[in-house]
Amino acid sequence: MILMLCGTSDARELAIRIQQQGHNVLTSVVTESAAQSLTEAGLLVRTGRLTVEAMVKLILENNTPVLVDASHPFAEEAHANAMEAAKQADIPYIRYERTGLAYDDHELLHVVSSYDEAALKAKELKGSVMLTTGSKTLQIFTKHLLGDPDIRLVARMLPRLDNMEKCGELGVEQRNIIAMQGPFSREMNEALYKHYATTVMVTKESGKTGAVDEKIQSALELGIHVVLISRPEAEFGTVFDHFDGVLDELKSILGNNLPDRLNLNNATLNGLIVNIERRME
Repeated sequence: MILMLCGTSDARELAIRIQQQGHNVLTSVVTESAAQSLTEAGLLVRTGRLTVEAMVKLILENNTPVLVDASHPFAEEAHANAMEAAKQADIPYIRYERTGLAYDDHELLHVVSSYDEAALKAKELKGSVMLTTGSKTLQIFTKHLLGDPDIRLVARMLPRLDNMEKCGELGVEQRNIIAMQGPFSREMNEALYKHYATTVMVTKESGKTGAVDEKIQSALELGIHVVLISRPEAEFGTVFDHFDGVLDELKSILGNNLPDRLNLNNATLNGLIVNIERRME
């Protein structure tokens, strides 16, 4: 059974394609909402973060022949754990990462290499700063930006209770929280920029599928400064930015000796998930 780390919307589609090729796939995600989306697509799912040790255990218990890492481009810990787990378990590691975006030089586009640099750039630019970088690194921005009388810090993130609690703990006012789940249309992005009188937008270079290009383009056209955090640099080894590359590599590794495809009803599927989670305890 192939173990696949999923962290983006196109990772779900790739997992479906792999399963359609006749491979048994166990997908791994961090959040319950992501797990629900994969389960609805007929995929076997486990939920929660994995340490190297837990990942190795999962690989060995499921006789995993190859690990496919399709986690988010900024999930650096997940990448490192996956590569180390594959190395310890002595199985091939394949990285799928959607194509990055290329932008022409623009006077309002500021490319930085870290969250701290992004926060300091936003502090320099001042005004109404909209964060679209999620909650995980929110404390970096509140540290640098809150308390500056010339800055309004607006945080856009998933509508989860833990996110709202974190905003409260860090001092982000309720009126400056946008709790919505994307992807957002161009019209929605523009409406939010205008509503909050945004002068600076901070985002991550995640790739096309997440609609980052529209978010940036609409901001630039409205005369908004964009602080773009570039992807972390990593040596993945075998990496592809298209589905066919991954599928061809799997065929090369596994050959034509494919297992029978899973044909599970909901009760059996749920039983397998419970069994996997118990093994991880």
